[in-house]
Amino acid sequence: MTLPALSDIREDYELLDADDRYRLLIDLGRDLEPMPDALKTDATLVKGCSASVWVYPTRDGDKLHFLADSNAAITKGIIALVLATVQDRTPQQVAAIDITAELGPFDLSRQLSSNRTQGIPNMILLIRSTAERYLVEFGQ
Repeated sequence: MTLPALSDIREDYELLDADDRYRLLIDLGRDLEPMPDALKTDATLVKGCSASVWVYPTRDGDKLHFLADSNAAITKGIIALVLATVQDRTPQQVAAIDITAELGPFDLSRQLSSNRTQGIPNMILLIRSTAERYLVEFGQ
């Protein structure tokens, strides 16, 4: 399933109270396309998250597409939100996006516990480093 545009998610998010924001994140996580268990390895595990989070990059032509999963519903929603900023963009576009700024209006650090948000910088770092690696490897 295709993730909604970040702007659409933000519009919905801003209208909701705290409990409904949790539900929105959980629903976003449920909407992620399934990640095969065979891809959930130490190599795809995002370090520093309180829950297990796996991110696996693929290419579709000149665009990066990420598969992701988590063993915790809220954390799976968070990675879905992160992916909504970069999914199906070129490595150049992904490298140029300030993901932290894009997520700023969601104010996740105030909405969620520090345990739930501590891994976000590592999720972002993994995605950015993947884009930069593709730029070097494929000369883009």
